[in-house]
Amino acid sequence: MASLEELRKIRISKLTALKDQGHYPYPARIKKDYPNSYVHEYFDSLVASTEPVFLAGRIKAIRLHGHAAFLDIEDDSGEVQVFLQKDRLGEEKYKIFQEAADVGDFAEAGGHLFKTKQDAKTLEADSFRIIVKALRPLPEEWFGLKDLEERLRRRYLDLILNKGVKETFRNRARLLADIRKFLAKEGFMEVETPILQPLAGGALAQPFKTHLNTLDLDLYLRVAPELYLKRLMVGGFEKIFEIGRCFRNEGISPVHNPEFTMLELYWAYQDYKGLMKFVRKMLKKWIKGSWQVQDFSKVFKEKTGKKYTDVNPEELDDFYKKEVRAKIVGPMFLTHYPEAIMPLAKLKEDNPKLTESFQLIIDGTEVVKGFSEMNDPLVQREQMERQEQAFRSG
Repeated sequence: MASLEELRKIRISKLTALKDQGHYPYPARIKKDYPNSYVHEYFDSLVASTEPVFLAGRIKAIRLHGHAAFLDIEDDSGEVQVFLQKDRLGEEKYKIFQEAADVGDFAEAGGHLFKTKQDAKTLEADSFRIIVKALRPLPEEWFGLKDLEERLRRRYLDLILNKGVKETFRNRARLLADIRKFLAKEGFMEVETPILQPLAGGALAQPFKTHLNTLDLDLYLRVAPELYLKRLMVGGFEKIFEIGRCFRNEGISPVHNPEFTMLELYWAYQDYKGLMKFVRKMLKKWIKGSWQVQDFSKVFKEKTGKKYTDVNPEELDDFYKKEVRAKIVGPMFLTHYPEAIMPLAKLKEDNPKLTESFQLIIDGTEVVKGFSEMNDPLVQREQMERQEQAFRSG
């Protein structure tokens, strides 16, 4: 098998030959009438119109058959088969295709649609040109892209080779759009708060630190938008939210990343029970299941065989995550967490050792955290001072 550098040299020689023949394979203007998905959806009407159709995309496969060839051309919406015939294209253009085109190149083809004997929707090309000559082969041609870490580092190649990954990106975009639409309909206002902050908020989370040269000022990348959102609430807004990037200078795992997107919302005059109903209403389209509601103390005892009060409060959160949360499949609302785990939540009136709080847990992961905010300023100050002391002591 040729090395990557040898394959690159071959492709550069093809590029040089194209330029020498007066065919510049990086044109400024491309003719593309429709996305490929449109061709599949409206195939019959496009055939009936008799107008030529121009498509463009990446060549994913080339199948030669004597003086003819089939190509699979892929764009963001899917693939369409293109049929090239020497007699129809002309000897010169077909020769250019034969000698210069490779899988991975981008091409433009224009012609008329038909179905093959195998019922494949196909564009029979009257014109064809390379619009981007790729100088490197796709990984699947050369060595593949199977190593998970390599796939994550070179996500652009993963997207080219693995269609399921591209669908994950699309689903994420749909979910965020759906959430924004839902919240706007429910009367919430979206806001943007500072990412660079003078104080390292976010309880025990480790922040990233940077420096603003103009003011000779140390700043922190936000751990959460919490403090500025609460200031907006003080200013009189009652239903606000932010979807934005947050940063935590901590470990990396399948569920933790130093840079991540967080949705945080605040709702005046509402409690944790109302928030639970609201979260379910917002996410029921995306999350299937029984949506159980269970008490923290009860589930803790079931999973560990002991009461949560038997565990050192300073170790309780880590113990809970490993021995309780990790074993929950869900979706489950776990309610009434101890103050040691939810220090900023309002205490229950009938049991001040527990809080008016919940987490939505799915497959051992905390997806949503919510609580009735502690708004007694004196109690809140005590809690924050304890948090600060814990942070400084490591």
